[in-house]
Amino acid sequence: MSKRDYYEILEVTQTTTDREIKRSYKRLAMKYHPDRNSGDDKAAEKFKEIKEAYEILSDPQKKAAYDQYGHAAFEQGGHGAHGGFGGADFGDIFGDVFGDIFGGGRRGGNQHQAQRGADLKYDIELTLEEAVKGCTKDISINILSECEKCNGSGAEKGSSATTCPTCHGQGQVQMRQGFFAVQQTCPTCHGTGKIIKNPCKSCFGEGRVKKKKNLSVKIPSGVDTGDRIRLTGEGEAGEKGAPAGDLYVEVHIKQHEIFQRDGNNLYCEVPISFTMAALGGNVEVPTLDGKVNLKVPSETQTDKMFRMRGKGVKSIRSHSKGDLVCKLVIETPVNLSSRQKELLQEFESTFEGKNSSKHKPKSHGFFTGVKKFIDDLTS
Repeated sequence: MSKRDYYEILEVTQTTTDREIKRSYKRLAMKYHPDRNSGDDKAAEKFKEIKEAYEILSDPQKKAAYDQYGHAAFEQGGHGAHGGFGGADFGDIFGDVFGDIFGGGRRGGNQHQAQRGADLKYDIELTLEEAVKGCTKDISINILSECEKCNGSGAEKGSSATTCPTCHGQGQVQMRQGFFAVQQTCPTCHGTGKIIKNPCKSCFGEGRVKKKKNLSVKIPSGVDTGDRIRLTGEGEAGEKGAPAGDLYVEVHIKQHEIFQRDGNNLYCEVPISFTMAALGGNVEVPTLDGKVNLKVPSETQTDKMFRMRGKGVKSIRSHSKGDLVCKLVIETPVNLSSRQKELLQEFESTFEGKNSSKHKPKSHGFFTGVKKFIDDLTS
């Protein structure tokens, strides 16, 4: 055994936690691993020291004995194993150091596990009415489904997969070069641990086939763009009988002719004549439940907003219901007759004089400001 201090070799102290000791061991082992330092005898010797130190400090009993008696605790039949690697298989060293990074070490039997099927996403378009009230939609998707003829096993009916003779069902084999042992995926079974001598003629041994799947999706009321509905087990079939993945149906709301949606609130523009804007009156506005009357007060200006409580969308996540916000837009009449133009000119003439600002406060304020601005520039 090395006579150097084990703590010094691993660049740790007696108060260092087990987790930090392991982390330091992995860092140093990777740095001095012979595969990274081909032909470097010093690196190989350093690697042996690192392994030897970790073998003692990672074992609570050996560590306690070392802390009390030092190297003497492992001499002449003491607590530890003798010399070099302490009887450990080098394949274990490789697995300990690189297992966490490259997918697990050699221990624990067959490293291959049948993979769960892939999750899938399906984009569905809904009208605003469908999203608000809820509906049921039929969809079709092309997916990998379990082969019905072999029930997903991949083997022809009446036969079954057998244990791989190369890896004996482990899915991995060891390749040795000198005293190094490196694990690789078994070239015979490709990591499955099984051999199918009589593959299914429908799926050619895959256990899955491509097919169209028809589903009926229940859309809950109140969904919005970006919401996803999860259909458990409706994704792709897993390998060799493994569980299927899930299907996520993602909602997209089509643009509506009248309403715009923002969360649980609805917005719409309602055109009114300037006569109604000036004199006031009632106008019918649409809602998702039908028409309602909106009272327009006299002297209403364009872009005036009116909120109608509870006429929006009911949230899918709560019992609260949004509002309908109506923006009144004053429409200028078009295609006027001569008589209509004459009446408008006569009407406009009634605003002339000293009292015009009383009837057109915005216009008066704007042009007064413009005049002051021009005067300031020219003065």
